[in-house]
Amino acid sequence: MPEPSALTPPVAKKVPAERTFHGDTFVDDYEWMRDKESPDTLAYLEAENAYTEARTAHLAGLRDTIFEEIRSRTKETDLSVPSRIGSWWYYGRSLEGKQYGISCRCPAGSPDDWAPPRLDADTEIPGEQVLLDSNELAEGHDFFSLGASSVSTDGSLLAFSTDTRGDERFLMRVKDLRTGELLPDEIPDTAYGATWDLSGRYLFYTTVDEAWRPDKVWRHELGTDRSDDVVVFHEADERFWASVGRTRSDRYLVIGVGSKTTTEYRVLEADDPTGDFRVVAPRRQGVEYGVEHAVIAGEDRFLVMHNDGAENFMLAQAPVDATSHEQWTPVLEHDPAARLEDVEAFAGHLVISQRSDGLTQLRIITLDEDGLGDDFLVEFGHAVYTVGAGGNPEFHQPTVRLGYTTMATPPAVYDFDVRTRELTLLKQTPVLGDFDPDAYEQHREWATAEDGTRVPISVVCPKGTPRDGSTPFLLYGYGSYETSMDPYFTISRLSLLDRGVGFAIAHVRGGGEMGRHWYDDGKMLAKKNTFSDFVACARHLADSGWTAADRLVAEGASAGGLLMGAVANLAPEAFCGIVANVAFVDALTTILDPSLPLTVVEWEEWGNPVEDPEVYAYMKSYSPYENVTPQAYPPILAETSLHDTRVLYVEPAKWVARLRALGNGAEQVLLKTEMSAGHGGVSGRYNAWKDRAFSYAWVLDRLGRA
Repeated sequence: MPEPSALTPPVAKKVPAERTFHGDTFVDDYEWMRDKESPDTLAYLEAENAYTEARTAHLAGLRDTIFEEIRSRTKETDLSVPSRIGSWWYYGRSLEGKQYGISCRCPAGSPDDWAPPRLDADTEIPGEQVLLDSNELAEGHDFFSLGASSVSTDGSLLAFSTDTRGDERFLMRVKDLRTGELLPDEIPDTAYGATWDLSGRYLFYTTVDEAWRPDKVWRHELGTDRSDDVVVFHEADERFWASVGRTRSDRYLVIGVGSKTTTEYRVLEADDPTGDFRVVAPRRQGVEYGVEHAVIAGEDRFLVMHNDGAENFMLAQAPVDATSHEQWTPVLEHDPAARLEDVEAFAGHLVISQRSDGLTQLRIITLDEDGLGDDFLVEFGHAVYTVGAGGNPEFHQPTVRLGYTTMATPPAVYDFDVRTRELTLLKQTPVLGDFDPDAYEQHREWATAEDGTRVPISVVCPKGTPRDGSTPFLLYGYGSYETSMDPYFTISRLSLLDRGVGFAIAHVRGGGEMGRHWYDDGKMLAKKNTFSDFVACARHLADSGWTAADRLVAEGASAGGLLMGAVANLAPEAFCGIVANVAFVDALTTILDPSLPLTVVEWEEWGNPVEDPEVYAYMKSYSPYENVTPQAYPPILAETSLHDTRVLYVEPAKWVARLRALGNGAEQVLLKTEMSAGHGGVSGRYNAWKDRAFSYAWVLDRLGRA
C-alpha cells in the first residue's frame, strides 16, 4: 500500500506571470512549467506520476487483466496481406513477444498475376527477404518510430528513417537490398517520408524549421555528403507545410504545399530529377486542390480535385503542361450531397473516395478508349461502417485494394476486380478466443444541437442492451481539422463491451463527417459548436435511455483533448469521468505565441488572436485553462508525453495544476506523463496495450465495472 502522503495531491508552486493582449491581462501562475529542463518542472511531473500511480494502485490487477485480454485476443505472429510493387510482393510480419513489426518481401510471378499469394506466418516463404526489422533498430532505446520506408523503383535500395526520442526528428539512412549493407549516406533531422527518382540515384526528403514546420524539400545524390544536398524548394510562408512524392504512374515528382485553407502543387518529370519543378496552378487564398496524373482516352492529363466554387469539391482535368486554374475543365460537377475527398488514377479506372450522409464511400469510374466509362459505388451491407482505399501502388493493376470495418466487425482487406466487379476477401483481422460479432449491436443515433442541427452518433453495445439508462457508456469525440472519426473496430474495446459497457462516437462539427460545411461550422468563430454538439450527444444518450450522466465517461485526444477540457467547464454534470489524452487545453497561450511549434499554421483553424481582438476574446471564452472555475468537476485523467512536439506537455500539466487550485474535487484529477514518448504516446505494441489497459481500467472504475 502507498504511504498516506502519496495520496495527497501535489501542489504546484505559483509564479505569477502576466500576459496582456488587446487591453486584457491574464495572470498565469503556472507558465513556469514550460521550462522543460528545469528541475522544478521535472520534479513536479514525477510527483504527479507518483500520485497517479498511488491513486490507481487498486487497479493494478485489472490493468494486468485487460492487458492479457488484449494480448490473448490478438494473433501475435501474423502477416499482412501482400501488395505488389514491381517484381516483388511486400508485406509485414509480427512475431509473438516482439514489440515492433518486420518489413519483408518475396518474389512475384507473372506480371499479369495480381492475386496476392496466400502466405502463412508459420511456414517458410520461398525467397523471403527481410527489409527492416524494427525490433533490431529499436534495441537499446526507450522509444522507436519509423518515419519513412521507401524502395527505389528498381527494388534495389531502401531509404528509411528512425526516431528514437519521440520528437519526430528522424535519421535517414539507405540500405542496399542486394547486399543487406547500410550505405554511408546518413541524413539527420529529416521530417516524415522520402521519395526516389526513377533512376535510384537521387533521394528527395523534407526538413522542418524551428517551429516544426516542414518547409524545405531537398535532393540528395546517393554517395555524396549531406552538406552537398540541394534545396529544391523552400516554403517561406509560415502557414504552409511542404511535402514531396511521386505519382502512381511514376511519371512525375510532386511537391505539395498546403495551409489549412489553401494548397499549391509543383511537378517535375521523374526521369529529370535535377530539373526545375513548375507550378500547376498558383495558390489562391481559400482554394484547395490536388493533382493526380492519369491517361484518359490515350492522352496524358492531370486530374484536379478542387473547391473553387465547390464547397464539397469537384473533379476537373487539365493538360499536363497546365500552369493556371483557367485550364481546368470539369469531370465531375459539384454535388452538395457528396463530399469528394480523394481521387486515385490507374491505367483502367479511377477510384474516388467520398462521403455522403456521414458515411464513407468508394466510387469507381472505368476508363476506356473514349474516356470515362461506368460510374458506380462499391456496395456493402451494414448501416454503420467505414470503407477506404488501401495500398494500391501499381498503376496498371486491375484491382482495387480496400479496407472495410464496422464497430463490431474486425477490419477486413478486400480486392475489388474492376473488370468483373467481384469482391474477394483476402484477410480479416483475426480475433482469438470466443469472439462473436453477432454478440454486439450497432446503431446510428442523431442528437439535436442547441441550434437545431442534427449530429450523428455511432453506437456499439452488447446485444440486447436495455434502453432504461442502466448501461455505462464511453463517449469519444474529436471535432477539428475536418478529421472524421469514422466507425472503427479495436480489439481493446472488447474489454469494455464484454463488461457491459457501450461505446459511442460523437461526430461533432469541426470534423468532416457531414461535408465541408460541417468543418466550417466548427472552426474559427464557430468553434463552440464543437463543444455544445458533444454535450448534446451526451444528453441524447441519456435522454434516449442508452445511459445516464452518472455512468457516462467522455474521452478525447489532442484537439479532442481541447474538447474534453471545454466540456468539463461547460457541462461537468453530464459526465462521471473524463479522459483527456495529449490535450490541447491551453490553446490560447499556444496560439498567441508564433515562436511555438505549429502556431502560425494554426491561425487558419482557430483565428489569429494576436492581431484580432474578436478572436482573442472568443478563444479566451472557451480555452479550457483560462475557464477553470471553482465548480465541481468530474474525475479527470489527463495523459501526456514529455517529448510531444505537437501539443506540449506543459498544456495538460498547467491545466491539472489550475484544476487542483480552483476546482472542486482536486484529489480526483490525475496527470500521467510518459517521460520517453511523443504525441502518439509510447512506442511498441505491448507498451501501447499497457497504456490502453491503464486508461480502460480507470474508465471501468469510474463506471462501476472494475
